[in-house]
Amino acid sequence: MNIREIVACALAEDLGTGDVTTQALFRTHVPASGTIVAEEPEGLALAGLAVAVEVFAQVDPSLTNTLSFADGDRVPAGAAVLTVTGDGRYILNGERVALNFLQRLSGIATLTAKFCDAVKGFKTRIIDTRKTTPGLRALEKWAVTLGGGANHRYGLADGILIKDNHLALAGGDVARACLQARERAPHGLKIEVEVQSLDVVQAALDGGADIILLDNMKVPAIRKAVEMIKGRATIEVSGGVTLGNVREIAAAGPDLISVGALTHSAPAARFSMDIVPR
Repeated sequence: MNIREIVACALAEDLGTGDVTTQALFRTHVPASGTIVAEEPEGLALAGLAVAVEVFAQVDPSLTNTLSFADGDRVPAGAAVLTVTGDGRYILNGERVALNFLQRLSGIATLTAKFCDAVKGFKTRIIDTRKTTPGLRALEKWAVTLGGGANHRYGLADGILIKDNHLALAGGDVARACLQARERAPHGLKIEVEVQSLDVVQAALDGGADIILLDNMKVPAIRKAVEMIKGRATIEVSGGVTLGNVREIAAAGPDLISVGALTHSAPAARFSMDIVPR
């Protein structure tokens, strides 16, 4: 689903058969302008501006959008990010949907930026997961990149990741599962396997895994795993990662740290819109 389709669904959800309040108050064209302002006290990583523009384009193509920033910019509190000019009735129609996209996507980008800042100086990259809002994965993963992070798999077809439930169904033999996946996988796909102990790290190496995911392991165990692997596989860490411990984890030497919270628990960024007659 592309941005146009996502926005169309969101507008259909909000407008339904029409904005009855606006229809009751205004029968004719109302010249107006509306300004969206960032209100995060510590500033934010902006994401979703292009989506907000699409919202107003769909409610009325004659509306004029003036952008003060671009997606990916760091924006100080109180800064105007977008001004919309035209018929105030249509600005009102798109107001909530545009703000919803901005607050959700900028929240993700801002949280991602905080994680990326926390691991500066180390080789480790912050990546996302598939723990996204149904229907909004493309936008949410885009927001992660705007915050400085990188994307893990977009979907199940993008890479082989053998997790605990796969292993449970496959008999629990990690090495065998990796070898079997290698034999049957589409050409070029890397083999990643999730492990939860140092014993299983060796099994993953024996199976020729390209990426070893250290799941919910403590920092001392992560250090030992890094020593065991010695560059023979890419090392990803996941599970229990917070802003409070991510730097310590990065110092242990993994290549990647995946953080589900980037998309499933990012707090909404604060925006407001003031609409005035012209």
